Amino acid sequence: MAGGGQVEAPAIGREGAGDGDSVSQVISRLVEDEGSALQAFYDARSHRPAWHDGESVAAFAAALHTLDTDGLIPQDYQADGLVAAHREAYAEGGSDGGNAGGNAGGNAEGNEREARFDLHVSRVLLTALTHLQRGKVDPRAIDGDWDIPIEAAELDPTAISRAVDAQRFEQAFAEARPAYAPYERLRAGLARYRTLERLGGWESLPARQRALRPGDIDDDVVLLRERLAIMGEVELMAATIEAFPGGVIEGPDPRHYDAKLEAAVRRFQRRHLLEGDGIVGQQTLAALNVPVEDRIDQIRLNMERARWLLHGLPESFVLVDIAGYRLSYFRPNGEIWRSRIVVGRPYRRTPSLRSEITHMTVNPTWTIPPTILREDVLPAVRRDLGYLWRERIQVLSPSGAPLDPWEIDWSRPGNVVLRQSPGPHNALGELVIRFPNEHMVYLHDTPSQGLFAREQRAASSGCIRVENIAEFTQLLFDDTDSGHDVRSQIERGETRNVRLAERVPVILHYWTVHPSEDGQLAFRPDIYERDDALLRALDRPLAL
Repeated sequence: MAGGGQVEAPAIGREGAGDGDSVSQVISRLVEDEGSALQAFYDARSHRPAWHDGESVAAFAAALHTLDTDGLIPQDYQADGLVAAHREAYAEGGSDGGNAGGNAGGNAEGNEREARFDLHVSRVLLTALTHLQRGKVDPRAIDGDWDIPIEAAELDPTAISRAVDAQRFEQAFAEARPAYAPYERLRAGLARYRTLERLGGWESLPARQRALRPGDIDDDVVLLRERLAIMGEVELMAATIEAFPGGVIEGPDPRHYDAKLEAAVRRFQRRHLLEGDGIVGQQTLAALNVPVEDRIDQIRLNMERARWLLHGLPESFVLVDIAGYRLSYFRPNGEIWRSRIVVGRPYRRTPSLRSEITHMTVNPTWTIPPTILREDVLPAVRRDLGYLWRERIQVLSPSGAPLDPWEIDWSRPGNVVLRQSPGPHNALGELVIRFPNEHMVYLHDTPSQGLFAREQRAASSGCIRVENIAEFTQLLFDDTDSGHDVRSQIERGETRNVRLAERVPVILHYWTVHPSEDGQLAFRPDIYERDDALLRALDRPLAL
């Protein structure tokens, strides 16, 4: 049944309900048709019932309600119906609820009912643990570009069995959830925003014809000040006469857009990847006015994304934060090297994937991919054939033989290959960092360095442009003992592949909430419009 509401006791099957079967024997028979996780759980218990004790069921039901701290919905796991279902399962003629093994010669129908109930509750427990560890939603169902392997949950059936017997359910949940600091920061942020929701959230700032600017004196500045103070900028709150009856208070005018408020607005803008100019225009106003309920949902769905990813991470790896426009290299020595990046446009999305960096291409040529050729380059060539010379693009046959551009009908060019010569002008710059993947994306340099100065940088055709890529490449060479100097490799002027002595894991992932180390949550624009589909899937009731 779907999550929530009254839980019906599992139906009693006619087959195999022998008069002499104990509850343990019925469990042993029924579990053969279940999944491997449930079989392993009962194997660890020698098929003893786990849920004969009503107190244990009640404790488990109470623990299920704590799943809301992970952004999951307790009703999905039937938290409000398990106790009643236990009473029904043990209501008529079954074995004594205190007898773990059941009565070998007892009521066969009752034993069957109890065994089916036991399997059902264990299935709920394992489902909850799996969702905490790996996520509730299958990312492949909502993201056609998803290319990160989905690994089965790693659950210890013996440890889970012991936790059930000791009624340590919240401990079992804690051991299942991702043991990484970003996940815990998201949990803390979710709790904080839910507190804000209980306190009434925040008042929206009214629409304005002109932006609020530093130096302005306006009633809306008071609302702006209060809004940012709610988010932690407590020094912005100005005392009011009403708070101190009979007192005379001198202080700054709360309607004045002063330097402290400007600094707080700039911090807010930077966290939300807005232009950090201190001016409250339409984009900043829209970000300020997102309701607390929507921010809670945004945190919840990014906790789900964290559960997809935050397990089995190596000590050293490269993480590409697509929606945050940032690359982080977690080095073997514990340091973290970070850089700004440019990612794919909304209609040419950078995919989510997991791979390993194998080599670099120095002074690369660029064979123009079919989509860019069709949509960008051919229209430019048709307007002006001189585009090929200005961009130093060769026209080749599929076998690599040079072709004369003047002899080609560019309205129907056929199966030609366009390749840009190496050099600083090349669209890939001077370096490409390669890793195997079906999407043909990679990390690379760019001659368009000015793009890195923008706050929002979805401007590529799917590959990732990396600021200071030569420094990054040298770190990869050094950390893998590859023995190469990146600058001397470039200065040789040759197009050549240079391999790493060891592969370096790389993960491309999409986050629209980033938990910083100081506990602040940075909310990013959903550039690929993926949040709504994930939220719908996350809130879809389960059938257990």
